[in-house]
Amino acid sequence: MPNKADKAYQRWYDLNKKEGSFCKMQKEAQGAMLEGQEGQYGGNYFKWLLNQIKGWPQQNYYLFWFAMGAQVMTLVSAPITLVSSLTFIGTTLGVLCVLSINAAKSVNGWLGLLSAMLFIYVGFEAKNYLSMAEQLAYIMTLDLPVLLAVKSWNGDTVHNLRKFGSKEWLVAIIGTLAVYALSGYLIGALTDDPRPWIDAIAFSISLTAGIMCFMRYNNQYYWWLASGLAQMVLWFVSFKQGSATLAMFINSSIYLVNDVLAFTVSPWFSRGRKRAGLEKIK
Repeated sequence: MPNKADKAYQRWYDLNKKEGSFCKMQKEAQGAMLEGQEGQYGGNYFKWLLNQIKGWPQQNYYLFWFAMGAQVMTLVSAPITLVSSLTFIGTTLGVLCVLSINAAKSVNGWLGLLSAMLFIYVGFEAKNYLSMAEQLAYIMTLDLPVLLAVKSWNGDTVHNLRKFGSKEWLVAIIGTLAVYALSGYLIGALTDDPRPWIDAIAFSISLTAGIMCFMRYNNQYYWWLASGLAQMVLWFVSFKQGSATLAMFINSSIYLVNDVLAFTVSPWFSRGRKRAGLEKIK
């Protein structure tokens, strides 16, 4: 018959054996997680981000350098101030952001996050308060989700794009109109925004487009196209009234060109997918 000491030793041995198995399983799970991350980012996240700027349609690079030249000329044609300097940096990052969305690259999350922070300050100086809300909405509904949603926004995003059905069209249109009416009324009643309804239409269209983008619907580009036109009107009126630099108007026009370009060369649409050897979006 085993005595009490033997029983105590057996319990101690069994417990350590179980804990050893658990630790082994835990290490295996951690190893699998690290292996998955290395497989996703090639073992180096920053190198992976840099590679996200490669392989875009050639026209995207042409448009970026054109935009850069236009913004440099705008910057040096007037006295350089804090607002004009931050606008220049923000518009440069913003153009890179929309071009990366065009190419279905998830680096748009970081580019959008950085440019949004700068545009919030520019919008505050111009008293375009809904443009500030628009950038905050981009951060919450597009930039941060893209950075966190590694399963849907990654190197394989181009293979997982979607398009609207009739239900999605209805929800998107009604949602845009509702946001327009509500935001226009509230911003006009609660702030000294001198252009509440122009600000509101740009905000509502852009907000809806940003949500569509995160959800990987190619129909976003119909909204981005309308957003570009609304943004051009907003920032041109702001410039004429002395509230902003011309750079924001030029930036909006570059965005508009990018939106048109997307219909022809981007993997979001059939023509671009065919050129890239990709399957049609179902």
